[in-house]
Amino acid sequence: MTLNGLSPDDRLFVLTGAGVSAESGLPTFRGMNGLWRGYRVEEVATPEAFAAEPELVWQFYSERRQRHQTVEPNPAHFAIARLERALGGRFFLCTQNVDSLHEQAGSRRVVHMHGRIMQSRCSNPGCTTPPFDDATAYRTREEIPRCRRCGALVRPHICWFGEVPFEMELIIHQLGEATQVLVVGSSGVVEPAASFVRLARRNRAHTIYVGPEEPANRTFFDEVLQGKAGEMLPQLVQDLVSGGNDP
Repeated sequence: MTLNGLSPDDRLFVLTGAGVSAESGLPTFRGMNGLWRGYRVEEVATPEAFAAEPELVWQFYSERRQRHQTVEPNPAHFAIARLERALGGRFFLCTQNVDSLHEQAGSRRVVHMHGRIMQSRCSNPGCTTPPFDDATAYRTREEIPRCRRCGALVRPHICWFGEVPFEMELIIHQLGEATQVLVVGSSGVVEPAASFVRLARRNRAHTIYVGPEEPANRTFFDEVLQGKAGEMLPQLVQDLVSGGNDP
């Protein structure tokens, strides 16, 4: 059964990974060979790195912010937004990506489990100041703003290595409710997202993968459709919403 086999009682959980954004021109960590200016990415994207050299961490994310402002959604993003319009409350979108390409394509209910590149927040874990939109590129320690409430340095609103992804309780709940799970462009390597398909199978959900590479967690998928998501998803979604269900 593929997407065109969805019934009126089905609930669809969609997980998107770096492969979707890569088709819009955003390099993945693996595409960077895991290095940035000679540093391993895992050495830059951590709370410890920020505590030691906040300006270095901000330079890394400032470069990424500037790159994000040069790209646009691709057909896969628009196809996923179309799924949301067609299924309404029976649709849930979780993304590992920190960009806003889903929102630019028209998606409205998006859970960013790894945060958002165009947002910042206070670095003090005990501070209650909420994240805020911020596209500024910070290059020096003097440029990095401080929290107006507690005075701590502001950090990117990103889930770093060693931190717990956002909205995990909601994500696990939605996985438990899903009857079908569609994973797009996720390598199946990064945890905890790599385990989502295994949890879905435990709950007897039908699982489908779409992406250019065979995922590392291939054994947990009922169907693996290899190819560019921007080329494959539009037709899959068309099969689903044909018949006047797409407003």
